[in-house]
Amino acid sequence: MDRVVRMCLIHDLGECFTGDIPTFVKTDADRETEDSLLDRWVSSMPDEVRNELAELYAEMNAQKTIEAKIFKALDKLEALIQHNESPLDTWSENEYELNKTYAFDTVAFSEWLTELRKAILADTLEKTEHGTI
Repeated sequence: MDRVVRMCLIHDLGECFTGDIPTFVKTDADRETEDSLLDRWVSSMPDEVRNELAELYAEMNAQKTIEAKIFKALDKLEALIQHNESPLDTWSENEYELNKTYAFDTVAFSEWLTELRKAILADTLEKTEHGTI
């Protein structure tokens, strides 16, 4: 779990340079800019830190280890929870559907995370139908 926590802590560092661009708005050019600035910053670190960060980012991007999959699932689920906690008048039109379908594919490898996703969906439906969770 220590590895998952480290992934969660560093995954959005690139946004320090570009700002937080919502996933459904972020373009490939935005991702390239963010990655380039992050790579430049990471390469300025001492060898030990640089190597650890590079290794973690490579693992996160490859999505082959259980730790990387858990990190990715938690990242997406956290976004859904944030939406559920936000007032409905802050939601964009596409978020109503997105909150019902987003991340089910990402959690499919884990029964527990799939159940958590279903619970978040129940909160979404309660919020959109009744205005509260």
